[in-house]
Amino acid sequence: MPPLVAAMVSLGVLGAIDTFVTATILPVPVWVTFIAWASFFACGGGQHGLVKSVVSNWSGILIASLTLLIIEAGPAHPVFAAILVGLGTSAMILVSAIHMLDFPPAIVFGFASLVGTGAATGTSITGSAGLSHPTLVAMVAMLVGALFGFVSERGTQMLTAKTPATV
Repeated sequence: MPPLVAAMVSLGVLGAIDTFVTATILPVPVWVTFIAWASFFACGGGQHGLVKSVVSNWSGILIASLTLLIIEAGPAHPVFAAILVGLGTSAMILVSAIHMLDFPPAIVFGFASLVGTGAATGTSITGSAGLSHPTLVAMVAMLVGALFGFVSERGTQMLTAKTPATV
């Protein structure tokens, strides 16, 4: 099968499964899983891309969590929040000096996904606990998305594999 068709089939089928799973079994935002899926490919794919993507995404989530904790503890003023987001952004770039985190966009995907998860679910970083905490929800969604990326890559490879002609 041509590579484009194989990717279309693999990603299409798995995209439908991801959407069904996140709508029924695992209540995490499907858009976060898709961001993580793209992050997996942006980090180079394969086993290394899987690890690099998840570690980078989770680093961004942790930096965003810390940033939001400080924002919520401080004065409710846009200037305070803006300064802290600037510091969080600087922290994302600083940690990219670590080899496994040297693709800053994947860190930003995690940061933005945590902030978006909190906004979309109406849960604050300090106002929820347990399985509905936005940090945990975003981390699970990012892991699931990266795994879907890994499986879709393997599926594409299997569909493009050449089989020996039978006589």
